[in-house]
Amino acid sequence: MILCSHILAEVEATCDRIVIISGGKLVADSTATSLRKQAQNKEILKITIEDGDRNLIYKALQGLDSAELVDLFPEHTQSFEIQSKAGTSSRKAIFKMCVDNGWSLTEMTPVERKLEEVFRDLTIHN
Repeated sequence: MILCSHILAEVEATCDRIVIISGGKLVADSTATSLRKQAQNKEILKITIEDGDRNLIYKALQGLDSAELVDLFPEHTQSFEIQSKAGTSSRKAIFKMCVDNGWSLTEMTPVERKLEEVFRDLTIHN
């Protein structure tokens, strides 16, 4: 059976295999798990850093050589999402930055990419 849909949650829930076509070309043919793993060459981390000024921490994170994108979580938190440049990791640099500044790193959790993000990456770049 073939299901054609842009509702990727529905696709993931009902399909064993996912085929993505962009511009008339096959850009992916795999399982949802495999597609996510292939897209994980860019590490994404959710971190929480306490004992420091939120704006200073944000600027310091943006200054990391390995960081490609830094997002802030809601205003009342000290949480950030960091996407590393392809093929790099920011974990050690974040830890060192916290030690050097006397900040407490209370959370560092890898974020698994959503199938929607994988689809967007595959179709925008092709």
